[in-house]
Amino acid sequence: MYNDRRARQQANRIAASAPADSAAVSASSSLAKVMWLIGQLPDTADALIQHQADWISGRLTGDFSRSDYNNALKLGFDAQQLAWPEWLSTLGVSRQQLPTVVAPGEVLGTLQPEIADTLGLNRQTQVVAGTTDSVAAFLASGAREPGDGVTSLGSTLVLKILSDTPVFSAAHGVYSHRLGDRWLVGGASNSGGAVLKQYFSSEALAELTPRLDPDAATGLDYYPLVGRGERFPINDPELAPRIDPVPEDRVVFLQALLEGITRIEQRGYALLTELGAPTLRRVFTTGGGSVNTAWTQLRKKQLGVPVDEAVSADAAFGTALLALGGA
Repeated sequence: MYNDRRARQQANRIAASAPADSAAVSASSSLAKVMWLIGQLPDTADALIQHQADWISGRLTGDFSRSDYNNALKLGFDAQQLAWPEWLSTLGVSRQQLPTVVAPGEVLGTLQPEIADTLGLNRQTQVVAGTTDSVAAFLASGAREPGDGVTSLGSTLVLKILSDTPVFSAAHGVYSHRLGDRWLVGGASNSGGAVLKQYFSSEALAELTPRLDPDAATGLDYYPLVGRGERFPINDPELAPRIDPVPEDRVVFLQALLEGITRIEQRGYALLTELGAPTLRRVFTTGGGSVNTAWTQLRKKQLGVPVDEAVSADAAFGTALLALGGA
């Protein structure tokens, strides 16, 4: 999972070989996880390295050799040069194990006949290369101009801002996904909806939310995390949650958590601009938290820019648009 920190030793090895701005320099990167797996398994010489999306497209088409450059970014793929870098070979990762990388939306082939028949689909149905969940959410949002930001309020908090140039800073947990001839500069915090679910049931959230007062700040300075470890805007695998004191009033407690997550969002966008991304001009919101009107009001006040409803809050809609464009 994204917050699995067991590959810290492998991350240190990556940092010694990779450029300082590589998105793979992290214990949460897929490259670090692959290296950990290689160290655990008896014989990986003939094994293929695949992300979930690669395996699914392989099952559908019968070709397991390809990935897309969004999923491959944290495996070490150089999205600027569109090539696997030479330094990967120093880490025990064989070029023969790595997938061929294509652009998201590129047609990979058609369904295997038996798969098409099993699923009740036309045998000529095309399968296209996918992308990551947060990039799909960006595509679903309607954002299209440099300076447009998209916040995904799911289990975690993911920020992306559209830019004409890439920005990388491993020290801050900032990386850039290629999107055609532009870039999505962003980062992902471990804060988000999972923290809320740690303290409140869905029923409690629905009951308490209408009682929130976005115009009256709680004064509580929380940094909500499920456990130790943060990726962005503070890149610290040992950062502890700050959720103290806990008020007796459950409404105040919920609002304080939302205020804390909102401050992380504001701090994240400010950091992206400081590192070279465009100034934030407006924010589209996706994910389950996008329907919380009180949270939206808190965010409008904190961010100081328009916070618009996304065309669709579902990342799956962005994937459908990607497939439509490719096919």
